[in-house]
Amino acid sequence: MTRRRVKRGTLLAVALGCVAAGAVIAAAEQRPPDAGKPAGAAVRDLTAQEKNRLYQAEQLLLRTCMREHGFEYRPVLQNPVPQAREFPYVVDDVAWARKHGYGSDIQREMARVRETDVNQRYFRSLPPDRRAQALRAANGQDPNGVTARTLDGMVLRRSTEGCQSAADRVLYGDLAAWFQAEVTQDSLPEVRHKRVMADPAFGRAVTQWARCMRAAGHPYADPAQLREEALPGPGEPALAQGQEIRLAVAEARCAADSGLARTAHALDRTYTIRLRHQYRSELDAAQRLQRGALPRADEVIDDTR
Repeated sequence: MTRRRVKRGTLLAVALGCVAAGAVIAAAEQRPPDAGKPAGAAVRDLTAQEKNRLYQAEQLLLRTCMREHGFEYRPVLQNPVPQAREFPYVVDDVAWARKHGYGSDIQREMARVRETDVNQRYFRSLPPDRRAQALRAANGQDPNGVTARTLDGMVLRRSTEGCQSAADRVLYGDLAAWFQAEVTQDSLPEVRHKRVMADPAFGRAVTQWARCMRAAGHPYADPAQLREEALPGPGEPALAQGQEIRLAVAEARCAADSGLARTAHALDRTYTIRLRHQYRSELDAAQRLQRGALPRADEVIDDTR
């Protein structure tokens, strides 16, 4: 039920049917917007509306740049399948589970969206040489331009060329700084999830959940085992819809009855605060870059009206 979030910096590459190479960032010299708050206070994230402005401006910049290179690109929706949900610890929404089970219907809808996406269709229609040119226009020729390190130590690289990097420069100024900031933000949830699941309180709650599931006729030690043993893998026949929904509903009910959902949410909040304190300077740098980009995003959006 979990999936690694696609970085905004890779959206153009995904739309063109390829894998992108990277991201960047350098801290601004201005006073941090959260300076003066007590240590450990959560770094204020951008609002949904502010994030949407940045995303919309990025898409418009990508469209302009790709057209300048002789290719078509149409802005894509930020969330084309809004009913999609992430359950990093356990399915804990009975109403959602009753409607979607484990989300196989949503996965099919996502596949349909990818298959019918206008940018995908356009890219597939190009002859091989033009397709290669489009990828270079989007992502640059050499992926070894700037590097960034995730919070768990993985090194990522991306080109300093191409329309994605050009759009990021317009919005954020310092490509290397933005790449590092974006990678830091994007790797934070995975680190948090690992720490939550390693917490003894989470383990005790999982034991209670497993007892509840056994009583319901589903003998799984934890949600991960359930997914590995009960849910089909890629290329395997899907579960019957009724079977999928019954299993997901049982998981969600036991998440509530055992206290696992409550414990997971409480631990998630706790480790959110701890990690924001631990990586405060990095997250403040990312927030400053994004807030600084908002006026430029508004200019891009206004210029297209």
